[in-house]
Amino acid sequence: MSASSDRAIFRHKTTSTVIGVKLRYNVRVYPSASQRGNLARAFGSARVVWNDALRVRRDAYARGLPRLTATKLSKQVVTEAKKTPERAWLGEVSVVVLQQSLRDLEAAYSNFFASKNGTRRGPAMGPPRMKKKTARQAIRFTANARWSITDGGKLRLPKIGDIQVRWSRELPCEPSSVTIVKDPSGRYFASFVIEVEDKPWLGLDVEETDTGIDLGLSSYAVLRGRKIASPKFFRRQERKLRRAQRGLSRKQKGSNNRRKARRAVARIHARIADQRRDFIEKETTRIVRESQAVYVEDLNVKGMATRRGRLGKSVHDQSLGIFVRTLKAKCKRYGRTFVAIDQWFPSTQLCCTPACGRLTGPKGREQLHIRAWTCTGCGTRHDRDENAEVNIRAAGRKRAAEMRREAERQNACGEHVRPRTPGQRSSKQEPTRSPTAAGGGAGGNHPRSRG
Repeated sequence: MSASSDRAIFRHKTTSTVIGVKLRYNVRVYPSASQRGNLARAFGSARVVWNDALRVRRDAYARGLPRLTATKLSKQVVTEAKKTPERAWLGEVSVVVLQQSLRDLEAAYSNFFASKNGTRRGPAMGPPRMKKKTARQAIRFTANARWSITDGGKLRLPKIGDIQVRWSRELPCEPSSVTIVKDPSGRYFASFVIEVEDKPWLGLDVEETDTGIDLGLSSYAVLRGRKIASPKFFRRQERKLRRAQRGLSRKQKGSNNRRKARRAVARIHARIADQRRDFIEKETTRIVRESQAVYVEDLNVKGMATRRGRLGKSVHDQSLGIFVRTLKAKCKRYGRTFVAIDQWFPSTQLCCTPACGRLTGPKGREQLHIRAWTCTGCGTRHDRDENAEVNIRAAGRKRAAEMRREAERQNACGEHVRPRTPGQRSSKQEPTRSPTAAGGGAGGNHPRSRG
């Protein structure tokens, strides 16, 4: 790749071979009409190669034949297919795009087998399926494709051309790959993958304080000293979205008006997603900037949406799972302490008064409307969310101290070391010898005193 000398697209070049954490930078790109046609051809070619390779693997499995290697599969569905009249148009697309489609298929099979064997964490993965032409499409270019960024800041892709890019920020280093994505609303993005050293970034000034975070619906989050109001992005656009979806349902299938109506619905969804993502990024950055340690409940968002029935839409509108994952990643990136509290911890029901600590708070779904309550044990009036934040903070401090003690008891190999008690003799200390044994007398029992 070539970087610009006039315009600093890359902040610095890294020559170290140490592979650390991978980050993704998304920027908006504006291809011309001819470039959009070339991208559409590349999207379709990658999809066809995926389906051809999947069909070959399925046929081989049905016949009881051994699994084809990646080299033989690439030769059959790419190299040999270009020589046939039915697939001759595959030569109009960069071969790296087609090879990446085959690698994605291999990764899908690997995830399926790992999930089936129980070695993969997370939800169960099914076998790969045939791809259809959908509203969202993507292709990937690696370093083998020899893509580059021109001196004018444009993205040069093989067999596509120089695409105009709107750079919002500099890249920390040279990217290892770029993915061109077309979203359902018709926008194009370039997603760069960069590799940086896996060490905390200390670029933020931080106050020596910690906070607990109580997530909910009435208030998005309650922190130490402030509350974050619920933005309700989906609820604000729900009426407009309902009107657009009603218009889409009345259009004739396959018509141009239906395609326009589908694009209008997708633009509303994209606006909601962009607002929500921007809100989460700003709030998590502010929390990390203000706090040295963060304690959050480990929520089951899917379970909350199912249990709360009519409030399920509001639960998904909050995107609490994305908020927690983003906050955890930023705490790790900037060297902050992040602790997840068990979801069954009674933070709302527990009285936060140190001298009390009784479970006298509201319980069950039928008492969700109670936002303030009085403890029957000590008589203190509590705000439901603020009381929960105090309890989460106290539980987080306790859990963080336990984690530090566990880390101190680990040796260089990562194994736990049993702590020594006062008066316990070390395993490397020599046994104490009696004066008789040390002197080698007749009655000595030391091995050196014998014979």
